[in-house]
Amino acid sequence: MSRELTRRLIQLYVGLVLYGVSSAVLVRAGLGLEPWGVLHQGLAERTGMTIGVVSIIVGAAVLLLWIPARQRPGLGTVSNVVVIGIAMDGTLALVPDVHGLAGQVPLMLGGVALNGLATGLYIAARFGPGPRDGLMTGLHRLTGRSIRLVRTAIEVAVVAAGFALGGSVGAGTVVYALAIGPLAQFFLRFFAVPSPGSRSTVVATHTQERAIIPR
Repeated sequence: MSRELTRRLIQLYVGLVLYGVSSAVLVRAGLGLEPWGVLHQGLAERTGMTIGVVSIIVGAAVLLLWIPARQRPGLGTVSNVVVIGIAMDGTLALVPDVHGLAGQVPLMLGGVALNGLATGLYIAARFGPGPRDGLMTGLHRLTGRSIRLVRTAIEVAVVAAGFALGGSVGAGTVVYALAIGPLAQFFLRFFAVPSPGSRSTVVATHTQERAIIPR
């Protein structure tokens, strides 16, 4: 196994584990979750399943939507479905709820920052997008609508559905929405792995950077 491939695999799985950890941290902060987290939490409340298991089931369901969109999953896509949910449930089992804004606010900010770092790690590894990322780009290609419009429509729909089911929407949701793009773009460039046969460490075009929608 080449050194580059080893580095990419480490980045992929460290990034996915940290993404699950960051999502769990946002749950424990109790100030609002990221858009898909709102849906997962709402479904978990309704079904009695853990939020990590719900995340895995939703990820697998979204992956099925790749078929009509003619998207091809990669190792990172399949790993995304499983690893994040497991890491999330594992973290929730170890980290207790935090009460009081003095603890909740720093935990929420730390969760958002960690999420951005994790996103940069696993996307820069170049093993394929997450199932939700691929759904967005697939709909963009099928409908001809802009990435920005498709992303916004998906996130609004997901948050609305999650909130109706009992998911947590709050300051953390707003902070995440404002901060995740710049954070992910920064860490994407920071952890970039050079493409084969190229000295450049750029791993995403301008369009791909605008397409970043974690998980």
